[in-house]
Amino acid sequence: MDKLSVLIITYNEEKNIERCLDSVKDVADEIVVVDSFSTDRTEEICKKFDVKFIKQKFLGYIEQKNYAQPHTKFDYILSLDADEALSEELKNSILEEKKKLKYNGYTMNRLTNYCGKWIKHSGWYPDKKLRLFKSDSGKWGGINPHDKFIQNTKIKTAHLKGDILHYSYYTIEEHLKRVEVFSDIAAKALFQSGKKTNIFKIIFSPILKFIRNYFFYRGFLDGRQGYIICKLAARTTYLKYLKLKKLNKKKGVNFEKK
Repeated sequence: MDKLSVLIITYNEEKNIERCLDSVKDVADEIVVVDSFSTDRTEEICKKFDVKFIKQKFLGYIEQKNYAQPHTKFDYILSLDADEALSEELKNSILEEKKKLKYNGYTMNRLTNYCGKWIKHSGWYPDKKLRLFKSDSGKWGGINPHDKFIQNTKIKTAHLKGDILHYSYYTIEEHLKRVEVFSDIAAKALFQSGKKTNIFKIIFSPILKFIRNYFFYRGFLDGRQGYIICKLAARTTYLKYLKLKKLNKKKGVNFEKK
């Protein structure tokens, strides 16, 4: 049977990390946790499991995962976030595939729990992710905070049955706080890559985002939670472009002063 490293990045995840570790213990030949100096019980909980625990100041979602990857020792890596866990079906799919890992990458669906409800629409499912891969086949990329594993070339992948179970937000208030944080991170990432925006994008992109998620992706079928998810996705888009405009304006002011 082939060997597999499980890689998890954490920061103050005492609410989630035990569930995550418990779900992977039967498929992992090694578990590596890279922690951004948590101040809660995250490290204490991890020590109940046989994990390699590394402390590293948070570098950014993409940068942290690229930092963590070389600390694994097996050719194949399963990457999860601390608020994720494997469904029984996905766990069995991985165990079966481990008998002989034939592909450089494996995709799987992610099913998200929002305030106690599993979300099947709203642009949140099936949310296919490439999370099991050969360590030398690529690296993490995308635009923070939305990281994704990017393979070096168009390598053939397989899709595994089962879901990554994502326990996203326990309260709407928690989601609202993350909207502010994620829109900050996204705006700064766009700014650093030289992107600009305008008043039309600030106004119409959020509207189009809501229409797409609520109507075309059938967010209305997720009930009240679906409406809130689609509304806050639109708000995140609005704030991202508004903050990007402010960053570009500030840059212009500073340039003129010089």
